[in-house]
Amino acid sequence: MKFAKGIIAALLLSATAMPAWADYPERPITLLVAWGAGGGTDAVARVIAVGLEKELGQSVNVVNRTGGSGVVGHAAMADAAPDGYTLGLATTEVNLMHWLGLTELDYNVYTPLALMNQDPAGVQVSADSEYTNVNELLEAIKASKPGTFRATGSGQGSSWHVAIAGLLNASGIDASTVTWVPSDGAASGLQELLSGGTEIVPTSLVEARALIEAGRVKSLAYMSKERSTLFPDVPTLKEETGSDWEFGAWRGIVAPKGLPDDIRDKLIAALEKVYNSDDYNKFLSAQGFGASFLPGEEFGKFLATNDVNFGETMKAIGLAK
Repeated sequence: MKFAKGIIAALLLSATAMPAWADYPERPITLLVAWGAGGGTDAVARVIAVGLEKELGQSVNVVNRTGGSGVVGHAAMADAAPDGYTLGLATTEVNLMHWLGLTELDYNVYTPLALMNQDPAGVQVSADSEYTNVNELLEAIKASKPGTFRATGSGQGSSWHVAIAGLLNASGIDASTVTWVPSDGAASGLQELLSGGTEIVPTSLVEARALIEAGRVKSLAYMSKERSTLFPDVPTLKEETGSDWEFGAWRGIVAPKGLPDDIRDKLIAALEKVYNSDDYNKFLSAQGFGASFLPGEEFGKFLATNDVNFGETMKAIGLAK
């Protein structure tokens, strides 16, 4: 009897000592996206999902949870069970939303897994716009009445809103002069531009690529130190105006806070393989997305630094609550 009890105790001990990911994942994984289908974030998420399927041996289903300037989707990422079966492709808005007073949610509610890319903003207008360079556009805005010009491409106070507001502030123009029209993302924002509902869409060049190549949209400037490899003819903001203002949107995979370390480590390793894969790099190169990878704790430090920097910027342009 004592021998039998000893065997049972040993089995129970070994079972509890088993790492959480010994059989992880045993079922499909959900990858949440806070922005609409068809935009740049959605495209990145779907390529990452395919890569994770190969690495983890389970299907990874992308689910778009839009609304609330990114709050709805990012809240869903944080509120899910920390078991590795719900992940999120978090975006720059994590470092912006709480400064706006839209939510108390910030980067601390997540387990950071991997930064997967970064993309600087461009200044897009319709192809038939009278403005041929960004200086002409800025002069027209400066001379106009507030509300004459409208811009869109993301939610109120989210990444692309801060991009254009920061540009205006750096140019000595009251950021409120240009009315921001909230949208579910770049795809719907660009359609609004084509329909005449807005004059400016400060999204990434990648998100505007198809319309630029089709001759329906043109980009006047690029908010980066260097020109884009995708559209090298688009001048940087520094070249055109002398402004040092730069802005880029980032995207990274997160899980809810409290994810077991062993599952976290397995996911980080899988994401690094996805990032280094030929398929992911060909996608980034073909689409013109910016390549950038930071694992786990390094991604966490990146989030903390960005949160402070974005807060200072938003206070300067009057968007912080």
